[in-house]
Amino acid sequence: MIQETVERLEPLAPSDKFWIITNGDLRDPILQQLPGLNAAQVLAEPVGRNTAAAIGLAAFVLERMDPAAIIGMFPSDHVILDEVQFRTNIESAAAIAAAGPNIVVMGIKPTRAETGYGYIEVAPSAKQGSVPVRRFVEKPKRDVAEQYLAAGNYFWNSGMFVWGARTLADTLREHLPDTAPILLQIAAAYGSADFDGKLVELYPKCENISIDYAVLEPRSQKAEGKSGIFCVPASFGWNDLGSWTALYEHKAAGQPQLSNVISAEQKFELDATGNFVHSSKFVAVVGVNDLVVVETDDALLVTTRDKAQDVGRVVKHLDEQKLDNLV
Repeated sequence: MIQETVERLEPLAPSDKFWIITNGDLRDPILQQLPGLNAAQVLAEPVGRNTAAAIGLAAFVLERMDPAAIIGMFPSDHVILDEVQFRTNIESAAAIAAAGPNIVVMGIKPTRAETGYGYIEVAPSAKQGSVPVRRFVEKPKRDVAEQYLAAGNYFWNSGMFVWGARTLADTLREHLPDTAPILLQIAAAYGSADFDGKLVELYPKCENISIDYAVLEPRSQKAEGKSGIFCVPASFGWNDLGSWTALYEHKAAGQPQLSNVISAEQKFELDATGNFVHSSKFVAVVGVNDLVVVETDDALLVTTRDKAQDVGRVVKHLDEQKLDNLV
């Protein structure tokens, strides 16, 4: 998927403009998959510090190189069906970001009352083009998500953003005053022999927070029309494969005859629909609906598609119990 992400963006920028922030375990495999990229622009976090520190580091490095640079943030676990429309939407977002200290988020029209995504509220009358953002809402409860779906002026937050390097750096200075100087110190060492040491020494001191909580939510509170945050309603066919529910939908898309998504050498189905099962064993689904069952060598997950987003609580439990081998 990292290859697909780069390939659909390549018509918009040359390969020397691509930066990838990843972890130490994935850096070498990524370089093997993307041999055309500059290895010095594939940065590995020494520890995970969420998206604010990751994209912030890139912003401070690029601000020093080219303060007028426009940055797009694109997670690599997204499925995009219409790549031509995708690039058209990104070009529109880049134009807005270049016109001033603006932040642009790609909004996805909701198709269901999803509780696992953040939402973007825009003015009720805003249906097309770029529109000012009223506020961001993180992962609402089911009844609230249903209200958003019915209201019609809410979009899913795709996690794809476009902004100027200086705009983002200045916004981080304002909203993350403790972390911004740390990132600036690391960025100042980029290109020197001290960079790796500074990254390992200082990066763990950054706050562990998402870019949404750190920047977008507080900035949106400056009131509609004054925050400089805009939403571009996207129409390129999007799916975030960050959940089992999304993976089920992606696998089942375009296959109306498919009752269940089952990854197994052999299977049997009877009076069962909407199930996602992954196992190396023979699988039989009988009289059950909308389940998610995932088996690995040392663990078994059983949940429902409706509750699949709560798997993060399992990961938190494993972290608390120091069961790192299961994470």
